[in-house]
Amino acid sequence: MNGSFKRISALAMALGVGACATTEEMALYSDRQAGFATVSQTAQAMTSPKQAVWIQGREHAQEIAEQVRARVFGKTIDVETAVQIALINNRGLQASYAQIGMSAADAWQTALPENPKISVGVFGIAAPEFGLFRAIESIIATNILAIATQRKRIDIADIRLRQAQLNAASETLRIASQTRRAWIGAVGAFEKVLHLNQAKYAADAASELAQKLGESGALTQAGQAREHAFYAELTGQMAEARLAASLAKEELTKLMGLWGSDINYFVADVLPDLPQKLATKQSIEAAALQNRIDLAIAKLELDAVAKSFGLTTATRFVTDFEILGGFEKEKEIETEYELEPGPELTETTLEKSRTTPQIELEFVIPIFDTGAARVRKAEAAYMQAANLLAEKAVAVRSEARSAYTAYRATFDIARHYRNAVLPLRTKIEEESLLTYNGMITNTFELLADTRAKINTVLLAGNAKREFWLADAN
Repeated sequence: MNGSFKRISALAMALGVGACATTEEMALYSDRQAGFATVSQTAQAMTSPKQAVWIQGREHAQEIAEQVRARVFGKTIDVETAVQIALINNRGLQASYAQIGMSAADAWQTALPENPKISVGVFGIAAPEFGLFRAIESIIATNILAIATQRKRIDIADIRLRQAQLNAASETLRIASQTRRAWIGAVGAFEKVLHLNQAKYAADAASELAQKLGESGALTQAGQAREHAFYAELTGQMAEARLAASLAKEELTKLMGLWGSDINYFVADVLPDLPQKLATKQSIEAAALQNRIDLAIAKLELDAVAKSFGLTTATRFVTDFEILGGFEKEKEIETEYELEPGPELTETTLEKSRTTPQIELEFVIPIFDTGAARVRKAEAAYMQAANLLAEKAVAVRSEARSAYTAYRATFDIARHYRNAVLPLRTKIEEESLLTYNGMITNTFELLADTRAKINTVLLAGNAKREFWLADAN
C-alpha cells in the first residue's frame, strides 16, 4: 500500500509540474508593466513619433505633470504637441492601461498551480480510555482535472491578455485621433472668428456709409435697414463663433487631461494650408484588414472562444475529478491477563498505534448532466464570434473605402474653393472697387460684392477644415 501511495503521489506531482507556465510566461504576467510594450510600440508606429506612458506611482505622476506644464502653460501648441500631451496625461487612457494589469494578474493566477486541499480529522477526543484522542486522519486532495486542463486555461488567459493589450492600443489610437480632430476643430473655429471679425469691419463701414447716405437723402430707409441688418447678423454670428471656439478648445483641454492653471494655453488662429498634392493609397482595403486593431481583437476573440470550446469538449463528461492521499493513525487498547503464582490474575493494559495510508478518488458521475448543453452553448458562442468577425471585416473594408473617398473628395472641394471660387470673388471685389472709384458703379453694388466675398471666405474655411478632419480620419 505504501508503494502504491508513493507512485500515485509522484504521478500527481508530475502532472502539476508539466502543466505549469514557462518561466518566460510567469515573468511576463508578474511584471508591473506586463504587456505594455505592445501598446507603446503601436502608439509609436501609428502616431510616430508619439510616446504612450503607463503612469504607476505618485512620483511618476508628478514627473508627468511637470512635463505637461512645461509644454502647455502659456504656450501656443500645435497638433503634434496636443496629441502627445493626451497620450501621457489622459486619465481615461490610463484606466484602459490598468485593464492590462488586471488581465495579466488573471493570467498569472491561472498559471499558478492550484493549492492542494488539506484535511485533518481527530476522532475520539477526550475518550477516557484513549487519552486525548483515539485516531487522527489526514488527507491531501488535488484536483486532477484542474491540473490536466491548466495548459489550456493558461492559453485562454494569455489570449485575454493580448486582447487587453490590443484594446488599450486601440484606445490609445482613438484618443490620439480624437485629440487631433479636436485641435483641428478648435483652430478651425478660431479661424472662422478671424474671418467674421474681418467681415465685421467691412459691415461696420457699410453700415456707417448707409447711415450717412440716408441722412443726405441718397439712400432710402429700406436700404439703410438692409445694411444695418447685415451688420447686426454678423455681430450675432461673431458671438456664436466665439462660443463655438471656446467650446472646441474646452473639448481639446478635456482630451489632454488639463486642469487648473494648465488650461492657460493657446492654439493657432489659422489651419495649415492644403498640401501640394494628395497622398495616394494603394490596396486601401488590404491595408485596413492588416492594420485595424479592432479586427485583430475580433480574431483573438474567435481564437479564445475556439480554445474555450475545446476545453468544454474535453471536460464534457467529467467536471470534477480529485485524487485524495493521506494516512490514518489509530490507537488501539489491548488488555492482557497473566496468572500470577497464587489465586490472583494480573491485568496489563497496552496502548498500540497503527498508521494506514489512504488513497481516494472523487468524481461526478454524469447520469443526468452529460455536458451536451454546455457543448451546444460553446458551439453557438463559436459561431457567434465567427460571424461577428466576418461582419467586422466587411465593415472595415467599407470604412476604409469611405474614409479614403472622403479624403479625396474634401481635398478636391477645398482646392476648388481655394483655386477657383475665392480668386474669382476677390477679382470681382477688386473690379467693383475700381469702377466705384471711377464712379461707374454705385455703392450698393460694391457692398453686395463685398458681402458675397465674405460668404465665399467662410465656405472656403469650412471646406479646408473638413479636409483636415478627413485627413485625421
